[in-house]
Amino acid sequence: MSIENSIRYEVSHDEQTQAEAVVEEPELRRSVEQEKQAKVDTNHYAAVGRGLTLEAEERLAAREWEIRRTRTRWDAREESDREARTRVVVERQNEARRRQFEKRAASVDKWADTRRADPRASMAAEELATVNQQARRIHERVRTGTTTAALSKRLARKVADGVDIVDASVSVTEAEWLAPGTVVPIEKLGEVDRPEVCLEGRVTVLWESRSPAISQVGLIEDETGRTKFTAWTKSDMPLVKEGERVRLRSAAKSWYDGRVSVALTGWSHVEFPEREASTL
Repeated sequence: MSIENSIRYEVSHDEQTQAEAVVEEPELRRSVEQEKQAKVDTNHYAAVGRGLTLEAEERLAAREWEIRRTRTRWDAREESDREARTRVVVERQNEARRRQFEKRAASVDKWADTRRADPRASMAAEELATVNQQARRIHERVRTGTTTAALSKRLARKVADGVDIVDASVSVTEAEWLAPGTVVPIEKLGEVDRPEVCLEGRVTVLWESRSPAISQVGLIEDETGRTKFTAWTKSDMPLVKEGERVRLRSAAKSWYDGRVSVALTGWSHVEFPEREASTL
């Protein structure tokens, strides 16, 4: 056998050996059961997290637990007052900020008033008498802490600016009604931009409370209108009687079905003008 024939024989023998080796290797195929299980492991909702490392699975489980926990309220009761308590806290914080702002503004206005000339000095005697008379009427009607002299000065400024005395009186009266601590007419309760108000009137109706959380509930009425009042048991307010005149200070406003009402809380105070007058 020549060298060339020997090389060809060896090459063909090697190729045949490799072909036989390939043929002898078994073909690896997935069974039907394995394919079904693979789909379950990949798509089934109960199989979420499979295929991850142990650390990744623990992290995923912790995240899902945190989501469930934050979605569940600790006081998810039907009678839960969480929103009401939060609203009261926010309103009190806003009221404190507003009073602080008004106090600063009042100090600025007071400083400006001392530098501004009193317009009453240049008024005629008849005009000045009209201004002072209106100031006394406003003081008696509003029953505010502002003095009659201060009201007269404010009226005189508006009149000096060209405002009619009637319009000036209405403007000053409205401003006094909206001032903190002033007794607000019941018809003006909805216009006052404060969570707590002071009002005075006569108790016309008392209803029997169906809840142990409420000590008294009824209607209070003045010359301008009437509204519902509620006294919470925890506020520990003195009991009122039908037909009795009372003054409610720091009563919390609330709205229901488009109507405003008031509630006596722990921050409220009840005064009895007729009882106080009889003891003098």
